[in-house]
Amino acid sequence: MAEQDSSQEKTEEPTARRLEKAREEGQVPRSKELGTTLVLVAGALGLLMLGPMMSERVGKMARHSFSFERDAAFDIGMMSSYLNAAVLEGAIALAPWLLLVLIAAFAGPLGVGGWLFSTKAITPKLDRLNPLSGLKRMFSMNSLVELIKAWAKVLVVGLVAWIVLGFFFQDAMAIQNQALRPALSQAISIILWSVLFLCLSTALIAIIDVPWQIYSFTKKMRMSMQEIKDEYKETEGKPEVKSKIKQLQREVAQRRMMADVPTADVVITNPTHYSVALKYQAGSMGAPIMVAKGTDQAAMKIREIAKEHNIPQMQAPPLARALYKHSRVGDEIPEGLYVAVAQVLAYIFQMDQFAKGRGPRPERKPDMPIPRDLRVDPDPQ
Repeated sequence: MAEQDSSQEKTEEPTARRLEKAREEGQVPRSKELGTTLVLVAGALGLLMLGPMMSERVGKMARHSFSFERDAAFDIGMMSSYLNAAVLEGAIALAPWLLLVLIAAFAGPLGVGGWLFSTKAITPKLDRLNPLSGLKRMFSMNSLVELIKAWAKVLVVGLVAWIVLGFFFQDAMAIQNQALRPALSQAISIILWSVLFLCLSTALIAIIDVPWQIYSFTKKMRMSMQEIKDEYKETEGKPEVKSKIKQLQREVAQRRMMADVPTADVVITNPTHYSVALKYQAGSMGAPIMVAKGTDQAAMKIREIAKEHNIPQMQAPPLARALYKHSRVGDEIPEGLYVAVAQVLAYIFQMDQFAKGRGPRPERKPDMPIPRDLRVDPDPQ
């Protein structure tokens, strides 16, 4: 019983199939802190780099919008054209900055989890309306981590703000002694740099949050040994089904092999166990090819088919065993057996010529030499 309980502990790393199914359901590691940091930093940098161009265009828009004749103020058509021009100029001024922020927003998910669109993630789930489930989520480890992150952001951003204010304090105090335009320019510069530093401070939280989210997701996806076994059965099939499929495949292959026996030139046999069918066409084949082989009942079937189609058969137990062991159906025979098989084919040809009255009867069967490394011992009786 203890072994059964321990096997249910989710201590194993998630399989590729488990991660794939989770992704299909919209479950991937996500770091909101990383996305927020990228958007904030991109926005702050955009303001620093594109600020002069944007302010120039906005100023031009303001001058054009408020520079009109008194009569134009009472002309609805004229005011509409001024409004359209102001909207277009404002859109052109803000477009580069908005595009930069949009790119940062899309780049956030790429950092952790990658882009993902899943309809299952937005499917309503009734269990989310369960008050008990809501309370469980409120007092979970994830909620505690989110609370710690919130306090950490407040502390980090507050500390950075205090450092930035101290750094720019003298410059800020000097603004009161400057003229209006330089004072405005200096104030905007201080504000933008301060915003950038404050946005960069959130990167400290993101650096910690990203590994935590990956670890938390991996831990959530962990599997028990039983789950891995069940998944293997589901993907690879149950053992009895796989065995049945392999049996059917063997039967199909055997039927196909038996259909090729009539094309053989000779069948070499061991009278009790082995049958090997060979085919050779001079000029088109580099070496004889095995078209069929079998043992016991399959061997008997090969001999029956050979007899039906008047294919010569020759008993040569050592050669039959060697060919069966070292050759595959559809492949050429091993080079070490060329001489022995050539002698068999020559003997069969001479017997055929003798039967047709075109030559003398062969004096004796060939020696059929078999190299020591290709010999196969007889099966024990």
